[in-house]
Amino acid sequence: VQLQASGGGLVQAGGSLRLSCAASGLTLRSSSEGWFRQAPGREREFVAAIRESNGATRYSDSVKGRFTISRDNAKNTLYLQMNSLKPEDTAVYYCAVRNYWSVRYYDVDVWNYWGKGTLVTVSS
Repeated sequence: VQLQASGGGLVQAGGSLRLSCAASGLTLRSSSEGWFRQAPGREREFVAAIRESNGATRYSDSVKGRFTISRDNAKNTLYLQMNSLKPEDTAVYYCAVRNYWSVRYYDVDVWNYWGKGTLVTVSS
């Protein structure tokens, strides 16, 4: 299983970015996926997740209403659309996959596969 995250970069506050996570070795529509982020000196934290069965989504309170998680089954790619970015969104963003939904989707320990991160920097 390989997950390749991309799309990070430098953006001004209020701007937008779309992160992508291309998957190989598994089928995203049959799995649950998530995005996490880690800022310097901080622990990795949950951002968003999408369930395999019905596409239901979950978001952290800090990004709810600004970020949208989605997937393109034909491209086997996961996305994170980030709008109204704030300096506190600056972090390395990671995509993650697990075979089935977990009620502890916010916990880094329940995810089976991780991509290498992509850096998002939001300037004020």
